[in-house]
Amino acid sequence: MSDVAPPCRQRRNAMNGSSQLIRVVTYNIHKGVQGVGPTRRLEIHNLAQAVEALDADVVCLQEVRHLNRREEKRFQHWPQGCQADFLAPLGYQSVYRTNAVTRDGEHGNALLSRWPVLSHQHEDMSDHRFEQRGLLHVALSVAGRSLHVVVVHLGLVRASRVRQVEQLKRFIEREVPPGDPLLIAGDFNEGGWRLRLALEAMGLRAWSGAPQPTFPARLPLAQLDHVFARGLQPVSLSAPQGRLWWRMSDHLPLIAEFLMLG
Repeated sequence: MSDVAPPCRQRRNAMNGSSQLIRVVTYNIHKGVQGVGPTRRLEIHNLAQAVEALDADVVCLQEVRHLNRREEKRFQHWPQGCQADFLAPLGYQSVYRTNAVTRDGEHGNALLSRWPVLSHQHEDMSDHRFEQRGLLHVALSVAGRSLHVVVVHLGLVRASRVRQVEQLKRFIEREVPPGDPLLIAGDFNEGGWRLRLALEAMGLRAWSGAPQPTFPARLPLAQLDHVFARGLQPVSLSAPQGRLWWRMSDHLPLIAEFLMLG
């Protein structure tokens, strides 16, 4: 896996004066399973190698299984426990909260962190009964400061996404101190200028260079996954491509780097 991963930084958490480089990945892992019918295959073990190879400080995950009784019976090597714990590299802390409860189990958002977790909370963002959505808010301790990260997975219907972005705005105003650095990352199910304008109106910004398509993974045409920030300077944005990546999920991971200014 390491031969297709983006090059690691030359110096982890590189410091430039009082600035710290932060590497963030957002990745919709499609519940760790790919294919349909008899061709369904378990990819969670490959995903664990991929997450480690990406060498991120913070990994924001969507469509993470907490449990699934049907898949556990189908796949001999289905991992015990929550997928978030299984995917966390050695030394990382993992946080998971459920968005959706189904007949066979639960799935939701997760965050893996190289840094200590100070607190975490969940808020339901479901806009209608056909889609169960939510956000995961995690506060991290980074070089003596609090870094807030919100992991989101927005709806498939545009009207729902508009209301969910408004809910996200209210949540930030209520739960995140205005002076603290903030990251918003996840599967927004939308690209383009409307989403960027809505997030910029909230004081958030993203990498201003060329978009990095993340969906569909086999032939990526649209960047549905995003990382926005407040109090952080965007440095780079990339999405690894290739057969190993599109076999693991229907989305590609999105890698964003930021400077946290002192």
